[in-house]
Amino acid sequence: MKTLSRALVLGGVMMASGLMTTTAMAQSQPNGGAPLTIQAVTERPSLNLSAYGEVKAAPDMATISFGVVTEATTAAEAMQQNATRMTQVMAALRRAGINERDVQTSGLNLSAQYDYVENQPPRLRGYQANNRVTVIINDLTKVGTTADAVVAAGVNQIDGISFGLKDPSAAENEARRLAVRNLQAKAALYSDALGTPLGSIRSLSEGGGYSPQPQPMYAIRAQSAGYADSTPVAAGQLTIRIDITGVYDLNR
Repeated sequence: MKTLSRALVLGGVMMASGLMTTTAMAQSQPNGGAPLTIQAVTERPSLNLSAYGEVKAAPDMATISFGVVTEATTAAEAMQQNATRMTQVMAALRRAGINERDVQTSGLNLSAQYDYVENQPPRLRGYQANNRVTVIINDLTKVGTTADAVVAAGVNQIDGISFGLKDPSAAENEARRLAVRNLQAKAALYSDALGTPLGSIRSLSEGGGYSPQPQPMYAIRAQSAGYADSTPVAAGQLTIRIDITGVYDLNR
């Protein structure tokens, strides 16, 4: 005679993840039938918590984005004027000690410019050429002087500046250690408050991380404008934050 087996699921849906406990007992059937096996499955309680680790670090590099904008009556003239001024800017960067590999064109645009008068069709005024460049500065003492140098050479738009780390791995790893300590401390606190022993960690996931922090440059004091001092720039500190989420088992 074949053995009859049934599963009784208690406290939720049974999952194949090994996160539930199962108890079984055999019960005799009347009339001498085969024993009936009853399985009681209960989900193991858990804690789902989040924490973060945060460290401060002094930046060791900066990135400046700027552009040369020119306007002329014809497209060719606007591009030619722009090319002349941008050539002067590139020469100024070389004189400032900026390596060519740290200079990258980030945008080149040519657009028609119109004058708009009410109840009249748009009137073509000319063309505008816009050439934008991103520069990495590895010596923070040269940030202000480099900004002044490119403005004196023809730059008429500066988008902003961001400070960063050449290698953020050490700061990120320290933030990870702090995040795990904070997560462990929080799990222990909940376990103590619940009066339930803390089990092992079931899963751990990470979010966040290092990213350069842009800062606007509100004013440029160029030497060509009659200022002897270079533009003051303060690097400050960077904040490196790692967010984590963990799931802990609670022992019964």
